[in-house]
Amino acid sequence: MDLVVFNEELSPSQTRNLENELDIKVIDRSGIILDIFAQRAKTKEAKVQVALAQSYYFLPRLVGKGVHLSRLGGGIGTRGPGEQALEYDRRRIRKRISSLKKELLTIEKERKEQRKKRKRDFLLCSIVGYTNAGKSTLLASLSDEVVHSDDKLFTTLDPLSRRVRIGDCDVIFTDTVGFIQDLPTCLFSAFRATLEEIVLSDIVLHIVDISNPNFKNQMASCERILEELSCASYPRIIVFNKIDLLSDRDILSCFTQEYPHSIGISAKNKENINGLFLVFLNLLKSFLPHNLENRRKGYLCM
Repeated sequence: MDLVVFNEELSPSQTRNLENELDIKVIDRSGIILDIFAQRAKTKEAKVQVALAQSYYFLPRLVGKGVHLSRLGGGIGTRGPGEQALEYDRRRIRKRISSLKKELLTIEKERKEQRKKRKRDFLLCSIVGYTNAGKSTLLASLSDEVVHSDDKLFTTLDPLSRRVRIGDCDVIFTDTVGFIQDLPTCLFSAFRATLEEIVLSDIVLHIVDISNPNFKNQMASCERILEELSCASYPRIIVFNKIDLLSDRDILSCFTQEYPHSIGISAKNKENINGLFLVFLNLLKSFLPHNLENRRKGYLCM
């Protein structure tokens, strides 16, 4: 064995002490997540975000070690953009963070201009949920367009949008980065630009993998993140996905009764997508238009 993994976020001193005691490389939960993110990053924005998160993560882990980042080089937790040099010192990492922040700020400005235009013409709806709940598959089913999706964690790092006509309303649905329990601080701050897609949305689709025995805890984790983003009060539809994997569908009615504006679907098989459209339209009727208009004016002033 040449690696020990902890399913907790370790402080830099804890990591060093464990490595000294065990005489083996130690990596924590955040390191594993960063490694997965690095492998998934494809676009320029995602690579910049991952590089920034990596820099935030590694900077305090250099303190007091007396060695360079080459100590961490190679293997899990160190792959991806932002780790091109093996001998980062603290000063160079801080310069790297400053440079990445400026680059991300430029991307954010471009996105803000795109959002302003979309706000004038369309209703915006964010698809949120725990990682691997089926958000990308749902976006493909809603839009009848090909959207890349895999049965893997964090397949989507960049927001992906599709325009859909529902009734007489044009809606922009945006797939967002998957949530996880106890989202590491470095990831939350680095992916702020992506998470802003949720903040600026009019309606939130919270998609839940109802076939997962732990789905209620996953829902709670998503709710906590929405609260941190100040989005808990947004009009919301709970979408119980993967009903095709349920052995007993009778339990579905219990959950749809418990949660208002909720529905069970199978995004993969496009089962009950029309029912989701009806729930969406009913929610729009109950959400006063002048409230929506006031929110939009506020966004355009940002």
